[in-house]
Amino acid sequence: MVGEGKEFGRVIVVDDDPDILLSARLLLRALFDEVAAFEDPEQALAAIGSDASDLVLLDANFGRGATNAAEGFHWLGEILKRDPHAVVVMITAHGGVNIAVEAMKRGATDFVSKPWSNERLLATVRTAAALRKSRDAVDTERKRAVAITAPAAGAETPLLGNSPAMRRVYSLIERAAPTEANVLILGENGTGKELVARELHGRSRRSNSVFVSVDLGAVAENLFESELFGHVKGAFTDARGDRIGRLQAADGGTLFLDEVGNLPLHLQPKLLTALEQRQVVPVGANKPVPIDVRVVAATNLSPDRLGDESLFRQDLLFRLNTVEIELPPLRERREDVPLLIAHYVALYSKKYGKPVREVPADVLAALQAYDWPGNVRALRHAAERAVILAGDGAFTVEDFSLSRAAAPRPPSVAAPAVQRSDLNLERAEKQMVEEALKKHAYNISLAAQELGLTRASLYRRMDKHGL
Repeated sequence: MVGEGKEFGRVIVVDDDPDILLSARLLLRALFDEVAAFEDPEQALAAIGSDASDLVLLDANFGRGATNAAEGFHWLGEILKRDPHAVVVMITAHGGVNIAVEAMKRGATDFVSKPWSNERLLATVRTAAALRKSRDAVDTERKRAVAITAPAAGAETPLLGNSPAMRRVYSLIERAAPTEANVLILGENGTGKELVARELHGRSRRSNSVFVSVDLGAVAENLFESELFGHVKGAFTDARGDRIGRLQAADGGTLFLDEVGNLPLHLQPKLLTALEQRQVVPVGANKPVPIDVRVVAATNLSPDRLGDESLFRQDLLFRLNTVEIELPPLRERREDVPLLIAHYVALYSKKYGKPVREVPADVLAALQAYDWPGNVRALRHAAERAVILAGDGAFTVEDFSLSRAAAPRPPSVAAPAVQRSDLNLERAEKQMVEEALKKHAYNISLAAQELGLTRASLYRRMDKHGL
């Protein structure tokens, strides 16, 4: 933790001259919370191993009369083995330019010459320590992004289906994944667009790097630039420190832009510029940061609506849909329902410690005949409810809670939201959410808008009520 008024946390100075150590300690304490000084490199190495430092100042020569920097290079290597992200500034004898160049080839960040100028030393260590701070911020943001977007433990689900429609999807994935082409995934909510995105990443040359996801439908407009491009300290009221955005966090990997069709029209040029120039400018900064990302985007908008200039910029669409993969709704691949039901029944039976049971043929036929307005996501929730609520006998259609949903009401008749005698808020909320989802064919954005909720809030209520 950096103390009040100090820019950085800790610096380690390694030099066999006590006068140099004293001078460095007095000079650097204005910048660092702690200045740890060591004459013995072994002790310094142990300190690096126990507590990450912002900076290491390392002398090039330790033995009396030594000038070839052999010992300094040795300890530089040991420090970088202990901490590959260490930022090391070498202290070289006056005129040791060749040694300084070699040190930087071996991994040192910079060098200062003895006798040093105080201004030169302060400028060098400030720049080097800021580099370490920036590296740590990137690493933290990458881990945060991966943790946020990783599938929940035990809930990883493969793409399932042997229908002709799904075989076409698999063929497109197989051909597009090894390339660097941007991919646009189309499909209704619940069809598995993120699964396709993860499959594309997993089969790509970037599979060993990060997969970073951002739901553009859930990002508030006033936070869009900060979330995607990052910000610097003081850029706005709550910017208490530097933060990298999702595009920079995905550097070297895959960026998944979920619900890209929900991005407001006036924000679309900012995304287009970043993708075209392959760089971002954090909010409050004036220097662009280069990025290397492969973009996979997804939307539930139909091709016709995507082609509407009043909804979506065509130049951005051309940037995103080098390859287009359209996922079929479940009602168009009913032959996959038995496979999906078997998979999810087995998954949730294991999760809840229930015996795995087959689904009777008549129940399976009813499940195949159902239109599944929420697609695979709705089927998954139905299978989970059935496993939890079913009795000891065979599964029934009622266990999958299809009976009410399978009988649509005439559009001219407004269904009562809840009986007047039933004033239970939980049941009322569940029924209102259910009605909104059915009315809009499980289009999450439209249902959320009608309910006066954000997409994220609607998802939380769906999970709460098992919808």
